[in-house]
Amino acid sequence: MNADNLFLAIFLGSKTSSKMKAWNALPESERKARQKEGITAWKAWIEKHQDGIAGMGGPLGKTKRITQSGIEDASNEMSGYMVVRAQSHEAAARLFEKHPHFTIFPGECVEVMPVMPIPGD
Repeated sequence: MNADNLFLAIFLGSKTSSKMKAWNALPESERKARQKEGITAWKAWIEKHQDGIAGMGGPLGKTKRITQSGIEDASNEMSGYMVVRAQSHEAAARLFEKHPHFTIFPGECVEVMPVMPIPGD
């Protein structure tokens, strides 16, 4: 597998978006039912696309930002990641059309980018 066939998918969702606020406002029983529906749909998505999944990835926790000045807590909209393989950037992006991340869960989007070869390799 060449690096130019690998794509990093980043799942994004704001903790303060109207979608997240609506999700958090649901009665607990309804939110749990939607979570169950979403997890079932996510597993079905994985099953359907398993040949293209190069790295399962997973949910992301709290962020630490490291700079020359030191380490600090940071916040961003990244909520998960996955590595997929596809024939093209467009094909990799199409894998995530109608994904449960934003059709069932309150996620906003998935961004897909090629994993580039390390210069000099």
